[in-house]
Amino acid sequence: MKPVIETIGLTKVFKDFWHRDKVRAVDNLNLTVHGGEVFGLLGPNGSGKTTAIKLMLGLLFPTSGIVRIFGLSPRDSLSKTRVGFLPEESYFYNYLNAGETLDFYGRLFELPSGERKKRGEKLLKMLGLAPSRTRPVGEYSKGMARRIGFAQALINDPDLLILDEATSGLDPVGRREVKDLILKLKKRGKTVFLSSHLLADVEDVCDRIAILYEGRLIAEGKVDELLTMKDVTQISASNISKETVEKVLNIINEEEKGAEAELTKPMESLEEFFLETVHSFESPGGKEQITRTEEAESPPPRKSVIKRLTENE
Repeated sequence: MKPVIETIGLTKVFKDFWHRDKVRAVDNLNLTVHGGEVFGLLGPNGSGKTTAIKLMLGLLFPTSGIVRIFGLSPRDSLSKTRVGFLPEESYFYNYLNAGETLDFYGRLFELPSGERKKRGEKLLKMLGLAPSRTRPVGEYSKGMARRIGFAQALINDPDLLILDEATSGLDPVGRREVKDLILKLKKRGKTVFLSSHLLADVEDVCDRIAILYEGRLIAEGKVDELLTMKDVTQISASNISKETVEKVLNIINEEEKGAEAELTKPMESLEEFFLETVHSFESPGGKEQITRTEEAESPPPRKSVIKRLTENE
């Protein structure tokens, strides 16, 4: 099966007035996103995330390299019909209401009138905009505007959904609803490509992530593999005494009746991993790809590790 998104040596260099290289926004990017997964693209401001997304959408021409969407050029109309896109900043006709806005975008995809109305009503209800469907979108708050932007990205029932800062401007309830929607789309077999600064949101929904720094790919892999602290073992148990906590796992199982002990590999948060990766790359001698996988011979040094078990009070 062909990848949903594939980039090979993708590079974008912006030039100045004299056609001299000014900024290498994306540098030799190699990514593969498979069908049915949620993929997160992370990086500091100016790392090239939005430029990479624009290249995937055919909004920019690459300086070199290849980008394919469903095995086709991103400028191919056949690939565009299968893609939904939520930009970081959405701009709508302020005088149109929510229903009219979705009807407008449905017309762009040449959806029949009945289908446009049916999908529009369903999306407005799903995103909590049904009570405000007759208000002009120019009167919407930032959070409401984000919701209508999400709805327009889904109006064509895309196979691939590309989200740039999907939860920006949403309150915690709205963020939770968007994350639940992303997981629901995944269950339906949809592919979601997500770029976000909110690392906790990415950690909650993504199967794999990639981190960009100065346009370069410096880390990529499954979330659980990247965040697992393989050099530390954590023992967690409930309803055991302080003395037993200090003993090894087999002693816990022998001396504590009814104790439910578990031997696991602890995980750091995605935010900690992200900052550690970027800081390591910025340090002297760190200008090379930093990727932790299960097969890595030695993990990078850590600023802190769990040295003792949490004591039950």
